[in-house]
Amino acid sequence: MNTAIGVTGLRKKFGDHVVLDGVDLHVPAGTIFSLLGPNGAGKTTAVQILSTLITADSGQVTVAGHDVAADPDGVRAAIGVTGQFSAVDKLLTGEENLRLMGELYRLPKQEITRRASTLLERFDLVAAGGKLASTYSGGMLRRLDLAMTLVGEPRVIFLDEPTTGLDPRSRRGMWEVIKDLVAGGVTVFLTTQYLEEADQLADRIAVLDHGRIVAEGTAAELKRRIPGGHVRLRFTNVRELDTAARILANATADQDSLTLTVPGDGSRRALKDLLDRLDDAAIEVDALTVHTPDLDDVFFALTGHTTIDQEATLS
Repeated sequence: MNTAIGVTGLRKKFGDHVVLDGVDLHVPAGTIFSLLGPNGAGKTTAVQILSTLITADSGQVTVAGHDVAADPDGVRAAIGVTGQFSAVDKLLTGEENLRLMGELYRLPKQEITRRASTLLERFDLVAAGGKLASTYSGGMLRRLDLAMTLVGEPRVIFLDEPTTGLDPRSRRGMWEVIKDLVAGGVTVFLTTQYLEEADQLADRIAVLDHGRIVAEGTAAELKRRIPGGHVRLRFTNVRELDTAARILANATADQDSLTLTVPGDGSRRALKDLLDRLDDAAIEVDALTVHTPDLDDVFFALTGHTTIDQEATLS
């Protein structure tokens, strides 16, 4: 699979404060990659370097096949950036905002018209296209902001807190938009303060803490690293419950609910081994549920923070 973003040994400090300390990242093309981290971890600094807004002290970074240090113009031509704070001009209409972006890209007038029309339709803003952006709801503003990012038809998009301040319904609407972008071949690099968002969207997640990557993997892989996972088995009678409890010595039985709780990471191999042991003893399970730690548990275990705080502009 082609690499959309490659980072090796990335380092950056401000004065004596080391913000990024040897970061390595690999983001395959056509995927969603989420970078998580507490306040001050270095997320925003990483995005600023990847999008050519600031330079690194050392390390090698390529985006869409272009070296960030040697060919920043090539990177800028291939990317789009949607920041936490909207770039929409509220004194213009939705269509005028899109046309303005086309002019900044120096596109031909006919092409500007075509792209503005296409994007208004794609983001369900046709009816609002002629209205001032100041009249838009929060969800509409975020959709317009992302539409403006797409005027240049970027291959890689950096989304920095794209759903901050949105209500749950608008947030889920944005999730669908982001999924559609990736289905069309775009690569998305996402930072978010909503762990559920990373869980729902990201193909891979990296956790950044004190300038270093402390964990990386799929959401499921990260959850399996944290203690607390278990399988809950329910039986139809006390006899089978007691028999299973003797076979699975590390399990905890609850006779009132006829359930047995077995510690485990929820992996396919562990689950198969558990069921094979019960099958060998001719014990029938009435119901089975797998419980794994969520990303909040992972985040706390890795960083010591219970939530992701909003990061300072240059941290």
